[in-house]
Amino acid sequence: MEDISWLTFAMLILASYRLTHLIVFDKITEFIRKPFMKKKKTIDEQGHVDTKKVPKSNFGYLLNCYWCAGIWCAIIIGLGYLFIPDASIPVILILSIAGAQAILETFVGVGTKLVGFLSDLKK
Repeated sequence: MEDISWLTFAMLILASYRLTHLIVFDKITEFIRKPFMKKKKTIDEQGHVDTKKVPKSNFGYLLNCYWCAGIWCAIIIGLGYLFIPDASIPVILILSIAGAQAILETFVGVGTKLVGFLSDLKK
């Protein structure tokens, strides 16, 4: 195995993060998760009915669990980089840029909301 630079390692981490988020949370991949989910109704003490989606199978858990999907995404990204670098490096680059952007947007979004919240408190 070749030595992996810190930049490459960071890119692999970010690519794995973004691929995991894409599979587990993003609306665009909901069609992949939907066949493996079922709706379950629960009734609380006040009689309110709540419907939530729960996995039908272990594969449904895999697609719905950030930790589970993260392991498999890391395996796919890592093996792709090691065994088919010509095909996987462009994908890793794009996913890592998107992953870093998502992390930055999270911090900027929280900061923006906090500024708005604090300015509303002063009014």
